[in-house]
Amino acid sequence: MEETVEINVRIATIDDLGAIFHLGETVFTSQDFSNLYRTWDEYEVTNLFNSETEHVLVAEVDEKVVGFAMGTVIDKARSAWSYGHLLWLGIDPNFARQGIAGKLFDRFREIMEEEGVRMLMVDTQADNHPAIQFFTRKGFENPTEHVYLTLNLDKDS
Repeated sequence: MEETVEINVRIATIDDLGAIFHLGETVFTSQDFSNLYRTWDEYEVTNLFNSETEHVLVAEVDEKVVGFAMGTVIDKARSAWSYGHLLWLGIDPNFARQGIAGKLFDRFREIMEEEGVRMLMVDTQADNHPAIQFFTRKGFENPTEHVYLTLNLDKDS
């Protein structure tokens, strides 16, 4: 019989930043996600935390950070709509498929709805089928492929 874990989702504190950063380093590697147009680094984490603390969430199991969600609200000029953008959703691979991503996303969505966001956006690589399936189950639709090209300047010619 599979053991059920208790998952606590909450807004991150400054003490969580190290755990978020290191977990992101594990999950978002350039080898696995070669065309990340945003880079995973300490500045991404601290900038989001400093500018939109209420949009940085962590999931804990036994007081250990095992997942995070980070996003932003975009207000466009001359538009009555505000848009939410889930920028990062990462789960410790040792805790995958235990409902943690769903709980993080659901709480993120609640926060966006409380703030009056009318449309939520997310992006992922076109070949990241597990992520696409997850977000489709969460109600996202109209997937549009966007092509990003990369040029690795570090390679020997």
